[in-house]
Amino acid sequence: MRLLVELVGLAVLVQLLVSSPVPVASQPGSWKVLQKNAGIASMHSAVTRFDTCVLLDRTNIGPSGIKLPGGRCRNQPKERVSKTDCYAHSVMLNPANGAVRALYIYTDTWCSSGQFMGNGVLVQTGGDFEGNKKIRTLSPCGAGGNCDWVETDRELSKGRWYASNHILPGGVRQIVVGGRNEPTYEFVPKRKAGETVFSLALLRGTCCDNLYPFVFLMPNGDLFVFANQDSVILNIGSGKVVRQLPKCPGNPRNYPSGGSAAMLPLKAPFQSVEILVCGGAATGAAKSGDKAKPASTNCGRINPTAGNARWVMENMPMRRVMGDMVSMPTGEILIINGAANGYQGWGTASNPVLQPVKYDGDANAGKRFQTQKATNIPRMYHSTANMLADGSVLVAGSNTHQFYTYTGPFPTELRVEAFSPDYLSARNNAVRPRITQYPRVMKYQQAYDVTFVVNTRRGVVAVNLLSAPFATHNFLQGQRAIKLTVAVPRQASGGAWAVRTTAPPSANVCPQQYYMMFCLQAGVPGRAVWIKME
Repeated sequence: MRLLVELVGLAVLVQLLVSSPVPVASQPGSWKVLQKNAGIASMHSAVTRFDTCVLLDRTNIGPSGIKLPGGRCRNQPKERVSKTDCYAHSVMLNPANGAVRALYIYTDTWCSSGQFMGNGVLVQTGGDFEGNKKIRTLSPCGAGGNCDWVETDRELSKGRWYASNHILPGGVRQIVVGGRNEPTYEFVPKRKAGETVFSLALLRGTCCDNLYPFVFLMPNGDLFVFANQDSVILNIGSGKVVRQLPKCPGNPRNYPSGGSAAMLPLKAPFQSVEILVCGGAATGAAKSGDKAKPASTNCGRINPTAGNARWVMENMPMRRVMGDMVSMPTGEILIINGAANGYQGWGTASNPVLQPVKYDGDANAGKRFQTQKATNIPRMYHSTANMLADGSVLVAGSNTHQFYTYTGPFPTELRVEAFSPDYLSARNNAVRPRITQYPRVMKYQQAYDVTFVVNTRRGVVAVNLLSAPFATHNFLQGQRAIKLTVAVPRQASGGAWAVRTTAPPSANVCPQQYYMMFCLQAGVPGRAVWIKME
């Protein structure tokens, strides 16, 4: 009995060591609550070119924390919870002051997917039950606008629940990949009349860690698609899998195992790409229902364009399932949110991981991870993270229950926070560049001047683009970062500086879309401006 007690005590100690905060001195960054009650828990989120943020939840969840304005109600005869529902399940948030405005959504968006089109319209696809084949759009607006969701008269060919979207070169079409019991993909809108769906063997199976597949557009126009532990390169034009890549070592990564993935920044000569896949539930945890099983610590990194493509493994500082991976203006990746035990689902994870981790892909192995300052708000199942134009990361959501539940362990979370990385600290203000002139529209391979002012001119100047992805279930769909080529800055009139930068070479590298353009000096970004790639 004494031995058993000692073993239990040791297990508890080990668990505490895994998830406990590291000393404060090594925790850069800061946190701020932007809104104490956004009205909804954010299952999906996307930042618009007007610097507003669309938050979206399920509709079949019953009352939320915010009502629709003017006595408006949703009358949905197919709704399985509230056929007459006067509560909002989507809001528009203004991060500048935390103000929220209720949005109207008609069909169920539970575990759906989405992406911005090249014209800035947010397209949202699929969901549960009556929303399973639906296509919805939102033409975004600023904080003072009245834009809202629109249910289109188009539908998906197949119902999509837990699918992933990615914009395609041209900016007028998306590919929608996978979904529960749906090992296929299709295009929105269709490429030609009568087109339906296309099979993808990688996604076969009914449950097993292949939902919300990780999808990335590569510089040659092919797609990298990852599910469970396997990945392929898919040629969109021919519909053929042109390469089967090695199995990623370790644990399964996709829903319900709750790993995440990001593409490292694309940079000249824009011919190769690297994918980073991190964390997730332990092998067999979701299948067996083991809520206490420790999550994974490992990450795999691969260059799928290399002739000898292989996974290179390394460990994060802590275990993490349901972490979100956010591209930063510096080219680093922030891993944020999640838990140290269990897997994705209602009440199936515990031991929240409160500390973000920053990953520097250019650093030497063993020195790539840096632990950041902890929050005091657990962000578990159904939480999101998005980069904002000011360089901070908007963090929202967390609902580990079937309905909105404000008592007990891990209650429904309506607070919205912003995490400010250390580059936003006041000590960097002197070298922080402020863009004063820039191209509102960029065309491929063309050169442009970006003019900025600083208090102190010092260090390397960089100009980087970040897309505005659709965040859901720990995967930021359509996320990409592009490091533009730049010349040596020169002095301009009025004490400003100008740097000549060259637009990306093609739509395969940088699809036609709106992007945040960040100017950095000595690794310190200023506030981004929005540009359109055409």
